[in-house]
Amino acid sequence: MTDFTAYTVDTAPAAARPIFEGVKAAFGFVPNLQSYMAESPELLAGYTALWDLFSKTSLTAHEQQVVYLTANFENECHYCMAGHTTLAKMQKMDAGVIAALRAGTPLPDARLEALHRFATLVVRNRGWVDTAEVDAFLAAGFTRQNVLEVVLGVATKVMSNYTNHIVHTPLDSFMQGNEWTRPAAQAA
Repeated sequence: MTDFTAYTVDTAPAAARPIFEGVKAAFGFVPNLQSYMAESPELLAGYTALWDLFSKTSLTAHEQQVVYLTANFENECHYCMAGHTTLAKMQKMDAGVIAALRAGTPLPDARLEALHRFATLVVRNRGWVDTAEVDAFLAAGFTRQNVLEVVLGVATKVMSNYTNHIVHTPLDSFMQGNEWTRPAAQAA
């Protein structure tokens, strides 16, 4: 197995250091994901830029977490599922919504379930979503802008989920208690 390096602010490639400073200012530390991404300062910069852009979309903070957690579930990313569960709890997201996202079951909120279903289809079908499904998403009160914002959120998670799969990123301590394994019934 190839071992990847977890960089610190002091050991990171020069191009990654300013990004680390920004991440550290935002989170209070450099999460393990970014410490591994620093091997490629371009990946780290791209992920950071997409993260920042997605946070500015017209989707609410809870809706953004639905997109992120849905992509994490579909991509089976243990690291990001634990991390975003923690973030969703910090945002005081409904516990039933979080539990359903972690279980891969329908959400108890109809609007969020429409978002969850659409994001699931975007990930599973690699963007090939039937027009009827797009129309159903729009009928649930979302906009064409939201359709494309979901694509941005999914793209952000592809970068982190795939990195975590390849480098086997260990969980950060702040994720303790939110560890996740895809439910067996959903694994097939």
